[in-house]
Amino acid sequence: MSKYNKSPEIVINNHDNEAWKGYDEIVSTLYYKLKTISGKKILVIDCYPGVIYSEILQELIRPLNPELLIHSDDLAFSGEHITKMIERNLTDDRVFGVLSSRTMDEFFDEEKVREAKEKIENLQSGLVIIYGVGATLIEQPDLLVYADLARWEIQQRYRAKSIGNWKMENFEEDVLKKYKRGYFVEWRVADRHKKGLYHQIDFLLDTNEKNNPKMITGNAFLDGLHQAVKRPFRLVPYFDPGVWGGQWMKEKFGLERSAKNFAWSFDGVPEENSLYLTFGEVRVEVPSTNLIFNHPVELLGDRVHARFGTEFPIRFDFLDTMGGQNLSLQVHPLTEYIQEKFGMHYTQDESYYILDKEGDAVVYLGVKEDISPDEMMEDLRQAEKGLISFPDEKYINKFPAEKHDHFLIPAGTIHCSGENTMVLEISATPYIFTFKLWDWDRLGLDGLPRPVHIDHGEKVIQWDRNTAWVKDNLINRFESIAEGDGWKEERTGLHEREFIETRRHWFSKKVIHETHGSVNVLNLVEGEEAIIESPTGEFEPFIVHYAETFIIPECIKEYSIRPYGESEGKLLATIKAFVRV
Repeated sequence: MSKYNKSPEIVINNHDNEAWKGYDEIVSTLYYKLKTISGKKILVIDCYPGVIYSEILQELIRPLNPELLIHSDDLAFSGEHITKMIERNLTDDRVFGVLSSRTMDEFFDEEKVREAKEKIENLQSGLVIIYGVGATLIEQPDLLVYADLARWEIQQRYRAKSIGNWKMENFEEDVLKKYKRGYFVEWRVADRHKKGLYHQIDFLLDTNEKNNPKMITGNAFLDGLHQAVKRPFRLVPYFDPGVWGGQWMKEKFGLERSAKNFAWSFDGVPEENSLYLTFGEVRVEVPSTNLIFNHPVELLGDRVHARFGTEFPIRFDFLDTMGGQNLSLQVHPLTEYIQEKFGMHYTQDESYYILDKEGDAVVYLGVKEDISPDEMMEDLRQAEKGLISFPDEKYINKFPAEKHDHFLIPAGTIHCSGENTMVLEISATPYIFTFKLWDWDRLGLDGLPRPVHIDHGEKVIQWDRNTAWVKDNLINRFESIAEGDGWKEERTGLHEREFIETRRHWFSKKVIHETHGSVNVLNLVEGEEAIIESPTGEFEPFIVHYAETFIIPECIKEYSIRPYGESEGKLLATIKAFVRV
């Protein structure tokens, strides 16, 4: 039976009496807290876009019997007006937009806000409740609740058509377009707004599960993040099907048997994943970005923070084509292209670490020698129109893939994983900027043609990354670093154009690691079980299992890993990524 932990949690100490579960407990807690405030009372429930208002209104707000109820969304501009404001960010593309630099207050009608303030001022006594996105912009609260949820849950609600974008009734719209509006505009604006509220929050409300809310005090929330950044931890993974998906994760991780396949697993992407913080018997789910926003230096390291700010620059995820199909043939934008076109600071350099394979597995990487770029682009365009099937073997290199191979993929390099591979993708975090060039004549799971971006791709393909260059620069660039009793350390990449360095440790005994001035992201790529320990007792021992991704905050500085349990005395391996600083 798989030991892979699909629900990793961080146990938080000293706050068991500051956590509540269910609306009855939450309403009672707020009721008694409000009773301690004399005179007119203002309760603000500020919400991240994607919170289900009908549930909050019915189960939390109405039982408190407010004298005056204000929905902050009613004071914002209409969805159509906002769409015009962000037109440049949305673009005409189905997938890609431009990152917004707007702030929350820009979307509110000053006259409507002024009228709401007058209503509040004219009320002499009783309870005022303001709820919705940007609710704290309306009036200074006596009591502030922040209703939060993870981006993955927002995406699930998009797909289920249970929500549209903020201020929009676009429940039925193409999910890629809803996601685009969230990714490039709404989440950026909401994160800026939320950052300014952390130390004002009296209570944090977890709204990830329908009709199953949890609430913690603001003090417990902030101290929970403080405790989390002082130890190794894992993010809450999620798994998603895809047209090319395979069966490996289903078998190895004990996933839903009835699912057709699982293509992706995001288990090391803080921008998307969440954290489980457990307070006594109450487990609270919070976006892991909250940890980055609150403790960027301790988590990332001083020099990494200086370069990336409150963005987590390393991503680990799985691509499963075991019993599946080839990924789309693709390329990622060069740094200057992603900056100029999409407003991103850095690009999606990446690599494929082969965790497992079957049969004659391959990786497509780089172009063949002496091909004609014009001819290849014309064939791609003909294939997009359905006039031909793209002759990939004429143009694209195909290299055999073996377990523990490492293929480096700096931006601008054409690539994709073939069928029957289990890839641990180690990359920079801007993860949606994939220019698909050809998708093997497939439709998506939604029955629509999967979007390709040949025009974008043509502008970034590096044609000099041909067969000889790829062999010399991108395949198994293993270099021995050091070795000792029962362990060996190797550098496996990445390419010099990429800011991430990866190292593999083979070990049958304890091996000491340093953080190298950067957050470390690791995966146990060989062996059943290992234990991470502090040489100074700085944190409690932390156990990881095969294929689990885990994070070591930079502030830990030094830690050890050794075989544990059934793996004692056996040869194990981890792959570790950190930012070269």
